[in-house]
Amino acid sequence: MAFASLRPLHSTGFPIYPYSFYNSQSRPRVSVLTFSSSPSRIRASSAVALQPDSTTQQDSVVEIDTFSCPVCFEPLIRKGPPGLNLQAIYRSAFKCQKCNKSYSSKDFFLDLTVTSGTKDYTEFYPTRTELFRSPLVSFLYERGWRQNFNRSGFPGPDEEFKMAQEYFKPAEGGLLVDVSCGSGLFSRKFAKSGTYSGVIALDFSENMLRQCYDLIGKDDTIVNVNLALVRADVSRLPFSSGSVDAVHAGAALHCWPSPSNAVAEISRILRIGGIFVGSTFLANAFGNSIPSQILRPIRQSLGLTNSTYNNLTEEEIEDLCTSCGLINFTSQMELERQATTLRANERTRRRNNT
Repeated sequence: MAFASLRPLHSTGFPIYPYSFYNSQSRPRVSVLTFSSSPSRIRASSAVALQPDSTTQQDSVVEIDTFSCPVCFEPLIRKGPPGLNLQAIYRSAFKCQKCNKSYSSKDFFLDLTVTSGTKDYTEFYPTRTELFRSPLVSFLYERGWRQNFNRSGFPGPDEEFKMAQEYFKPAEGGLLVDVSCGSGLFSRKFAKSGTYSGVIALDFSENMLRQCYDLIGKDDTIVNVNLALVRADVSRLPFSSGSVDAVHAGAALHCWPSPSNAVAEISRILRIGGIFVGSTFLANAFGNSIPSQILRPIRQSLGLTNSTYNNLTEEEIEDLCTSCGLINFTSQMELERQATTLRANERTRRRNNT
């Protein structure tokens, strides 16, 4: 399938809202399909397929999907061709049966934000959020912006990817979500590796996702792989609890308006034993030898809290991950402790809730 056939929504390549949902008063028959592999692997999934009516196109499938409603977190019902690739997602319609809210692709990505579909409501976001929604910054991100991170301690994209792949070995064959993916630098690498059953490139910036889409179009090796582009808020991830095997957040944590909300969401969507790998800039205004309980009040009193970014100390990041239910926290410092790569696991649920 040639990439040229992937056209924006306003073109004539595909009809707008190519599939419609059944009347809620006429519920179709339900059957349950379960697929699993070797018990030594964690590759198990389930889907509920709804029997279509006789007028439905042959390639149309109605099923409970990977994605969930960002309002209530109920799994979305999807109608359209199956698959996690760009073409399948583009031609599908999604709906929450609880909220009765519909979601669809906008040009080249699936918009799963709470404000998707609003007409009059406007929300204002922090400067750091708006910065990466800028068309200019999005265009420059892989044209020099991200490459300069190695001056502040990042080992470089190739080495970062190699480290992440090593950390993600227990999640091979599962679903990986690359949150705050930017222009999809690592999303494309993960998809091209063939290591995962699906990769979801997720970002709040429409222009970053546009750049990701354009860069995918220039690489014939990943045009038809299971790689989806999704717009979503990292503090309101559109996935059911315990449904994701791996979450990656490259150079992202310091950009989040609320790191605690974001890490809590990552912990929620990870399956038992799932893996979170991320990298971020560290707070080092006074050196990390000062305990964080002393350092943060000093930074706040002197106005050094970085109004643009949330730079945390290593101790603060570990404390945050632990408080959100993640375990086995490890980190690797780079270049005079200015940046770090971190790894943590979703804890095993305790019996009897004790």
